[in-house]
Amino acid sequence: MSEAEEERVPLAHRVPDLGALELLLSVARHGSLGRAARELGITQPAASSRIRSMERQLGVALVDRSPRGSRLTDAGALVTDWARRVVEAAEAFDAGAQALRGRRDSRLRVAASMTIAEYLLPGWLIALRAQRPGTAVSLLAGNSATVARRLLAGEADLGFVEGLSVPQGLDGAVIGHDRLLVVAAPSHPWARRRAPLTPAELAATPLILRERGSGTRQVLDSALSACGGLAEPLLELASTTAVKAAAVSGAGPAVLSELAVTEELAARRLTAVPVEEVGLHRDLRAVWPTSHRPTGPARDLLTLTRGRSTAG
Repeated sequence: MSEAEEERVPLAHRVPDLGALELLLSVARHGSLGRAARELGITQPAASSRIRSMERQLGVALVDRSPRGSRLTDAGALVTDWARRVVEAAEAFDAGAQALRGRRDSRLRVAASMTIAEYLLPGWLIALRAQRPGTAVSLLAGNSATVARRLLAGEADLGFVEGLSVPQGLDGAVIGHDRLLVVAAPSHPWARRRAPLTPAELAATPLILRERGSGTRQVLDSALSACGGLAEPLLELASTTAVKAAAVSGAGPAVLSELAVTEELAARRLTAVPVEEVGLHRDLRAVWPTSHRPTGPARDLLTLTRGRSTAG
């Protein structure tokens, strides 16, 4: 083979692999192919085969075998010096990769829409801490559109959203289900009505709502689009807690996640108002940038979310 032809052959095909080089170094240390094989946890026939394969690959004899042991040839001694440098470089590479993994595993940045951040993530993060006590977690809470922007900007490792679909530029997995409830304070007329609301009544009534871009607002807008969309909000607030507080105070009816109002319904501080023929169910999703599947702590958190039930 000419030099030009050799240059076209990939380096990995011309240079022995690390396992073969480590074996050669072990033979040099012990002066015995059998002891070298035991050190590396392989059989002596396998070690002999690997040495012969390396000799064919390089085109030179590396080891003289005799009843008294194995001795490096002159070429073998020279190749061993080169092998030592390659193995040392590989060890440095491995140490650097471990340091990178350690840095990655030492922190986790989570972006979550408000309902998930307030009512589901605390439990998930407590469970994650039991598995990874050394991982520092930061939580960025916002609406679903904000979560998508943070992920795409590289400001978060894993996100959670409540909208109708996976935001553009992200991949995702459904981790649970939720439904929206129309709620009102017991003093509101809706709390005492016998017949369910019609979609048209709900659409025409000014409500206390989350801001545009939230998963709650997306689901409600879609559900009432056939009725001409929502009326101008009575109040438009940026957090689930604020919407709930306004509804409890009697300011007006609101639409909230079932997750958010469980305690208020049980204590009768709010009343659920039935609505006929309106689909207010939604999927809860974990999301991440397309083609960047979660690894390390983000992967572990994703696994935890799938093992824990949600509303719906």
